Parts: sequence; structure tokens; C-alpha cells
Amino acid sequence: MKYFLILLTSLIIFTGCSSKKYFEVDDTLGDYESNSASLNDNIKSFNKVGATLDNGEIITKKGVSNFQLPEGFEFINLSEDTVISTNYLNKILLNKTEHEFSTGVVAATLKDNILALVFMDNSIALYDINTKNILMKEYYSKSLANDTRIANPYYMGSLILFPTLDGKVIVVSSKSNKVIRTIVVDADSKFNNIIFLDVVNDTLIASSSNKVVSVGAGVVNLKEYNIRDIISHGQDIFIATIDGQIIKTDISLNIQDRRKYKYAKFYALAYGSSLYALESQGYLINISNDFKSDKIYDFSFDNEENVIAIDDIIYHNDEYFIVK
Repeated sequence: MKYFLILLTSLIIFTGCSSKKYFEVDDTLGDYESNSASLNDNIKSFNKVGATLDNGEIITKKGVSNFQLPEGFEFINLSEDTVISTNYLNKILLNKTEHEFSTGVVAATLKDNILALVFMDNSIALYDINTKNILMKEYYSKSLANDTRIANPYYMGSLILFPTLDGKVIVVSSKSNKVIRTIVVDADSKFNNIIFLDVVNDTLIASSSNKVVSVGAGVVNLKEYNIRDIISHGQDIFIATIDGQIIKTDISLNIQDRRKYKYAKFYALAYGSSLYALESQGYLINISNDFKSDKIYDFSFDNEENVIAIDDIIYHNDEYFIVK
């Protein structure tokens, strides 16, 4: 990842854990039988929706792909079956087609011929890939330090939701190409770029590393957590916190259940038939749907390597497996 992404993954994981205390389990159910498969190389970089391997191959929401990026480019999104990648300098690729800008692109989503872009200087834009014209561009406060998990823009009917690097969601009309609303998620934190953006039952869910906001039916709910990972499944939101909690909420962020694992440091959440959490000391925790019980397995992996979970698949080192 390039120079502007100065927050290392290890810093995110171990914030507040200088005491060197670790999650321990007296007894586990043994090794997790994962039927793991091999990747063709190690994970070089990742965001919430995919990853780039050292050999240029990519991981997307559709799984492992042998589509290969040229040297110097990294995956940022799969949009309308188009692979979007960036060199973080002045170019992006839509599959193999190059588009050049004056500033590096950090997030992008394509719909029809309109590309929604977030730039490294925290400006946002709409760009017509056919005419190569900028249809709209707005500038926001520069952010000098960012969590590497940068969310991509989201098309929601006639609206386009832009996650910014300074903790906002900018709502733009695709009909007028004008900003119609600004939603402040996190205006106070140092590392406050939007890391998660989803729409569940017409309710917007957006999160920085420190706060989560829900916006739906004219009601705004805001909660503060030190977030390690956040995912949605159905109408539920699952949050793993730095202090070892796994929290289940509804789309209004009302807490439905929670479990606490003392000193746990979670790397990723995945959802198969129920929730799984990968823990740094070599444990895989499976929580029942009613949150009344759990199963804890031994799962060996190199916690210094990159890890990403997409839906029910966990990718780590040069391997991946599907949770049950």
C-alpha cells in the first residue's frame, strides 16, 4: 500500500493492547476441519471487498480469480464484472483499460458508464468513462492518516453514496450530479475514514474504526465502538471490537446480543450458517445464531500475514477456506 495509507494493519489490531495479555482457552474442540485450498501466492494488500496477491492475481467477492494486474497496481473493487485497480498515483484500470487522473484514486464503483471515485486528496468525483469527462467534483478536508480498509462508493437507486477519508458519507443525486446531503459518521478521530458502507432494507449503515451510524426512515442512530471488523448478514450487523467483544445489532444499531472474549484480538468476521471470528492466538470461534453458546477450535495461521474475510470465506497467508 502506498505512502498515504500510513496506518499499518498491525497498528489497527494491537491498539490498546500494550499490556501483552492474550486470549487463552482451557480446552478447545481441536483443529478446525476446513478443507483449505491454496492460493497461488501470498496476499499483498486488501480492503473490505477483495485483495491483491504478490503475483498480481486478485480475490474478489466472487472468489479467487486468475485475472492478473500489472505490476504497480492493486485491486480496489469488482463492479459490474469490471475489475477496478489503482496505482495510487495517477492511473486506474477498468479491466485492462487505462484512465488517467491528476490525483491517485483510492476507491471507485462503476454503474453503466459512470464511475464514482474517491481520490487520495479526499475529493470525490463522477466520471463518464465513455467521454472521459468529469461530471462532478467536490473537495473535502485532507486526511493525512487512514485505515487501509477504505470503503467504495455505493449506488442506491438514484443516489450515489461517497465514503470520504474524513469520516463522512456524501449523498449525490445521479440525476443532477449534485450533493444533496452530508452524513457525518466520525468527525473527531484521527483515523476516521469510512471502512464499511452498506444498505440494508433501505437503511444506510456506515462505519469508521470508531463509530457506526445507521440512517433510515428519517432516523439517525450513532454508536461508538473501537472496531476491529464489521459485517452485515441479512438484517443483522456484527461488530468485533478491539476489547474482545462480538456484538450483534439490528439495522438501527440496537444491541440484540453480545459476547465478550477477554484479551481477544480479532482479525476477521465471516458468516457461514452462523458467525465465525478469527482470533490472533490461533483460534476460530463459532458463535451460535442465538448467541447463547460457542465452539472454539484451534486454527493455526501466521498472524503477521494479511487476512481477509469475504462472506463465508477466510483468506490468510497463501490459503483460504469456507466456514460451515
